[in-house]
Amino acid sequence: MQNKEKPELQKAETPAALHDQTVADSVISARSFSVYYGNFQAVKAVNLDMQRGKVTAIIGPSGCGKSTFLRCINRMNDLVSNCSTDGLLALDGVDIYHPRLDVVELRRRVGMVFQRPNPFPKTIYDNIAYGSRLKGSVEKHKLDEIVEISLRRAALWDEVKDRLRSSALGLSGGQQQRLCIARALAINPEVLLMDEPCSALDPKSTSRIEDLIAELSGDYTIAIVTHNMQQAARVSDFTAFFYEGNLIEFGVTKSLFTNPQKKETDDYITGRFG
Repeated sequence: MQNKEKPELQKAETPAALHDQTVADSVISARSFSVYYGNFQAVKAVNLDMQRGKVTAIIGPSGCGKSTFLRCINRMNDLVSNCSTDGLLALDGVDIYHPRLDVVELRRRVGMVFQRPNPFPKTIYDNIAYGSRLKGSVEKHKLDEIVEISLRRAALWDEVKDRLRSSALGLSGGQQQRLCIARALAINPEVLLMDEPCSALDPKSTSRIEDLIAELSGDYTIAIVTHNMQQAARVSDFTAFFYEGNLIEFGVTKSLFTNPQKKETDDYITGRFG
């Protein structure tokens, strides 16, 4: 089980305005949250709550703002020089964009898995141990334990336990993606972001990643961006549909797919556009 302790994320004040509006037990909360690339508004005044221990799928056509929104949750968009935000995006009620927030600690609490597997050019063992070593000296037996537990959580231990000192680049694409998930889990995040994690994988590897998401839900709050609506329906508890930067509809996945409330949602999931 993951460590439930919450180290100091901030010396940032909790936004008072959030308390009356947030859904009980939500982890990620957006209130009129917008994202700009220069003068272009990529995400438009989004209001959204992601519940603790649940899987939220973010769907929509290319260029709709879904990956942009996801990357704001651990401030990956800080790396884009002309990117700016407005409104509130909060983790456990604390403003993610507060100027005194510790971004390193934020990214420890909010892990990320990218579209294409990106293992470090190191051994399998060193990929998993990397984050723990960055935090300081860790005894070898403790590192061994972290590596094994993380690989087991990612359903990869049995496949690699006899070659931990081999290069991670020698793994198959699906194994590399599960390794990246294990690497993210090794630092005990509370939230796991997945940006199209299966788009570069074959159907068998995709199925294993989907099974893994189901196993991890409950222990982790997961947000997954996907173009694959069938995948969203299979793996998620809630679904958010984005279109042209707007959050068009958000709700329980089964209800959204079987009884959408907005015409744009119905048109998208029935294949009229996108």
